[in-house]
Amino acid sequence: MVLPAIPLSPAAAAAQAYRAVDAGTAAASGTGSDFGGMLSRALEGAVQAGRTADAQSVTAIAGGGNITEVVAAVSKAELALQTTVTIRDRVVQAYQDIMRMPI
Repeated sequence: MVLPAIPLSPAAAAAQAYRAVDAGTAAASGTGSDFGGMLSRALEGAVQAGRTADAQSVTAIAGGGNITEVVAAVSKAELALQTTVTIRDRVVQAYQDIMRMPI
């Protein structure tokens, strides 16, 4: 899976990540996608991107590895974190809007 270096917005990045994750896992699992499953897979992807960036950073500090790969991995992890925070903020805002609705 190849992600662009600089997406248009966090929402565009989230949509692209959703399509990529959904296409790969729906075929593998044989089930349809639901919102909870999509969020779970997106969070797993963000955590994995962070672990990859950490591993490549440690390798670079030890004197090995390619600095370009380290920068790309750290940028990908940063984008995943920003996307996760944006989704969390939107979910919290939607919950607050629902709680303010009159019954």
